[in-house]
Amino acid sequence: MLLSVLRAIFAIIIVVVGMNYAEQVYRELQPFQPEAILVISLGIAFLVIGLDVFIPHKSLLAISGLFFGLIVGMLITYGASRIIDLLVNAYEPGATNDPLISTTKVAIGVIACYLSISFILQTKDDIRFVIPYVEFAKHRKGSHPLILDTSVIIDGRIADVLETWLVDVPVIIPRFVLEELQTVADSGDRLKRNRGRRGLDIVNKLQNIPMLEVQFQDVRMTREEAAEPVDHQLVNLAQKIDGRIVTNDYNLNKVAKIRGVGVLNINDLAKALRPLFLPGETMSVKIIKPGEEPGQGVGYLEDGTMVVVEAARDKIGQTVSIIVTSALQTSAGRMVFGRMEGYRPPERPGRRESRDA
Repeated sequence: MLLSVLRAIFAIIIVVVGMNYAEQVYRELQPFQPEAILVISLGIAFLVIGLDVFIPHKSLLAISGLFFGLIVGMLITYGASRIIDLLVNAYEPGATNDPLISTTKVAIGVIACYLSISFILQTKDDIRFVIPYVEFAKHRKGSHPLILDTSVIIDGRIADVLETWLVDVPVIIPRFVLEELQTVADSGDRLKRNRGRRGLDIVNKLQNIPMLEVQFQDVRMTREEAAEPVDHQLVNLAQKIDGRIVTNDYNLNKVAKIRGVGVLNINDLAKALRPLFLPGETMSVKIIKPGEEPGQGVGYLEDGTMVVVEAARDKIGQTVSIIVTSALQTSAGRMVFGRMEGYRPPERPGRRESRDA
C-alpha cells in the first residue's frame, strides 16, 4: 500500500514539474501546449514506474557499486577536463568553448563513468582491501543461513530437525534444487518419481513450520557455473552468501569442506543423537532382502539404520529377534550386525580339532 502511494506521488510530481517547465519556457518560444507536456510527463512517470515494477529483484550491492562508480568516474572526468583546459589555454587560448573540446569532455566523462562502474562491480570483493571501511559484502547478524541440498530434502528428516530446533537464520532452498526435485518427480522411474514427490512434500512441510523463514533464492550464475553439477552450484552459492550447506551426501560433504564451506551432515547429527547399540543387546527387525554374503538377511530400523543378520536369508518378509554383535558408524550412515536368537555360528575346523585333542 505504501509503495503504491509513493508511486502515485512520484507521478504527480513529475507532471507538476513538466507543467511548470512548459509554463516558463514554451510560453516564450512557441504557443503553450499543455496537453502534449502532460502526455510526455505521464509517459516519463509510467516508464520509470514500469522499470521499477518489472525489475523485482533489486540489489543493494549493485546500487552501491553504481553510485560509487559514478563518483569515481566524475572525479576522473573533472581531473581530465582541467588538464584539457590547461592544454588548450597553453596552445590555443580562447578555444575552450569549441564544440570539439566540449564533445571530447563529454565523451571522456561517459567512458570514465562506464569503466569505473564496470570495474567496481567486477572487483567488489577486493574493494575492502583497497579502501578501508568500504564494504560491499552483505553483513549478516547471527549465524550463517542454512542451504538445503536435494538429498537432505528427499531424506525428510530435516523437517523434523528444523521443527524441533528453533533456528533464527533463513533456510534457503535454491531454485536449481527445486528444479532438480521437479525433474526427479517427473521421472519415468517409479522409485525416482516417489522420491521426487516426497521431496516436494517436505518443501511444503518446511513452509508450514511456524517461525521458520524459508527462502527460494534465484542465483545469478555465469554460463560456466550453470553448466556445473548441482553440488558445485551449491558450494558456489554458499561461498557467495557465506552460508552453510545441510546435506547427507558424503561426496558433497567432502567437496564443501575442501573449499572451506561449513557443512551440517544430517547423518553426523543423527550419529550424535542416536542411542548406541551395544553388543549383546536384543532388538526386533523385519528382514527385507538378502545380504551380500551367503545366508545373510538385511533389514532396516525406523530411522533408516541398516541391520545385517546372519542366517536370516530364509526369513525375508518376517520380523525376527536378533542379538547385536557389532555396530559400524560412518558419515554415510550406520550399520548394525547381529544374529538371530538361538542361532550358533558354525565352529571352525581348527577349533573342533583343538577341542577333540
